[in-house]
Amino acid sequence: MPVAIITGASKGLGRALGAALAERGWDLVLDARSAGALEESAVDLAAHGTRVEALPGDVTDAGHRAALVAAARKLGGVDLLVNNASALGAEPLVRLKELGLDGLRRALEVNVVAALGLVQEALPLLRAAPAGAVVAVSSDAAAEAYETWGGYGASKAALDQLSAVLGEEEPGLRVWAVDPGDMGTDLYRAAVPDDDDPRPAPDRVVPAFLRLLDERPASGRYAAPALLEQR
Repeated sequence: MPVAIITGASKGLGRALGAALAERGWDLVLDARSAGALEESAVDLAAHGTRVEALPGDVTDAGHRAALVAAARKLGGVDLLVNNASALGAEPLVRLKELGLDGLRRALEVNVVAALGLVQEALPLLRAAPAGAVVAVSSDAAAEAYETWGGYGASKAALDQLSAVLGEEEPGLRVWAVDPGDMGTDLYRAAVPDDDDPRPAPDRVVPAFLRLLDERPASGRYAAPALLEQR
């Protein structure tokens, strides 16, 4: 069966995407910093009859990234890598004049540097897969200027560019940067705790990601709302 590595998989979009892939029979390697929440997710997803390896850790740790790829190798390889783990840089978000540079460095380290590091680690297995793919979870803040979203948005814009170049350099793979649109997640609540407007649950967005896997369009940047509208 195909194997996916999903970072940030203990909750939110990562967990929802993991559940959808498990229902399709995918074997999974899951990452998150919270060991307890990650183990709960792994138990739930394994109930679909798929093999699930849960490795708690920080994606900025090179040893942890190597362990994720090693776990996938034992399951048969890497068919899909989902770089979903994200850091905001400040919680709640603040204007750029107030953004601590250490927070910005953390956002860049998690959202960009670690994402590339995991791609580099997994690349031989992705190239060997029948239909290797990389998904970088982006944001509309990467393309639009929203007050207080400058640090996070800059990191996601860098991730978009990294993904675009990777798609050019690795024509045998599919590399998709995906803006999932509005979602009700812990990350958003941490970013804007005073915003009580209801937002779609992450599982409402998952069909857009599954469409990419099913149809395998060219590498590039995609917006989940547009993919859902076109179904």
